[in-house]
Amino acid sequence: MTAEEPYLVQPASGVYAYVQPDGGWCLNNAGFVSDGGRTLLIDTAATERRALALREAVVSAGVPLPRTVVSTHHHGDHTYGNGVFAPGALVLAHDNARTEQLAAGHQLEMIWPATDFGAIEITPPDLTYNDRTTLHLGGTEVQVIHPGVAHTTGDSIVFLPRQRIVFTGDLVFAEGTPFLAMGSLAGSLRALELLRSLGAETVVPGHGPLTDPSAYEATERYLQYVAELAREGRAKGLTPLEVAREADLGEFGAWRESERLVANLHRAYAELAGEPEGAPLNILAVLQDMTVMNGGTPILCHA
Repeated sequence: MTAEEPYLVQPASGVYAYVQPDGGWCLNNAGFVSDGGRTLLIDTAATERRALALREAVVSAGVPLPRTVVSTHHHGDHTYGNGVFAPGALVLAHDNARTEQLAAGHQLEMIWPATDFGAIEITPPDLTYNDRTTLHLGGTEVQVIHPGVAHTTGDSIVFLPRQRIVFTGDLVFAEGTPFLAMGSLAGSLRALELLRSLGAETVVPGHGPLTDPSAYEATERYLQYVAELAREGRAKGLTPLEVAREADLGEFGAWRESERLVANLHRAYAELAGEPEGAPLNILAVLQDMTVMNGGTPILCHA
């Protein structure tokens, strides 16, 4: 195994996390839970090739292919591979995730036309829920919980209470910068409170290595930092880009995708202006500002 190859971690019997280093743009984590007879998969991958590798990892673990796939949100790095597991698997997600996925379509190919995504068939959820739902695999209880608007308007947390393991989706980026362009800063802070209340000991983030609840505090510090920058910058009449270019990232400077700061400031400004949480931003303008923050180089898809 080289550092760049995906790897499996087994934090509990029958529970697997599938980690794709380096956790950058489009290199998400997935996971699966199995009682030996049935398997539930949490998220897929951004490209056909990577989704097929995830499928092979499930097989190599000696468990059946999944009959259920839970999508933690609609973004293509977490859902583009759904078609590799359908029609054998039912896809479950929040009501809004289905709406968002259908609206987004092949958005990633438009953002990153040079990336070989393979044959991607947009496969939205077959079954949606509103607040929370619970699945049972033998003796394993799997709680799927909507935290409200946070990373997107349709996020799901997947919590295994007996094993005290939580799959956070992109509510947590371990060693990476949060991304609020399609969600809410205030909602993301509330989602962290919900995550804390679950009492999980092992945290499987949407991107980056497995971690523990200390990741909530680090994420919260960053979000509070963004909120303060936005308040000060807006009061001075500065644009999000002007604020981002002047900002001292401090402890957050070492995190991947630091250019996301300007996207997060756009979201914070919208909320300060009274926009509803999750109200659409001008994503093209956000991407352009992130390109500026990235030294003029368009952000790269790592998949």
